[in-house]
Amino acid sequence: MAIASVARSERLDARVTREEKETIEEAARLRGTSASDFLRMAAKEAALHTIRENETLTLTQNSRRVFVEALLNPPAPNEKAIAAAKRFKREIA
Repeated sequence: MAIASVARSERLDARVTREEKETIEEAARLRGTSASDFLRMAAKEAALHTIRENETLTLTQNSRRVFVEALLNPPAPNEKAIAAAKRFKREIA
């Protein structure tokens, strides 16, 4: 079964200590991959994890209750909100 190869044209560089390099090389060896592939995969996993953490809204129990209540029963718009909606409609139309 052939695995499709993706062209990698972008480059990232990082300076590491000797200890960090040895650790990365050992981990790569244990996974049966090159240090470069290990770094690429580990960095991508860490990046995706960080992105997911920042896309998730975490609320306390009370904040969650207030948020859901506002969604289910939104307050009537005040004068500033009405004026902003009118400006938006004029600029978009």
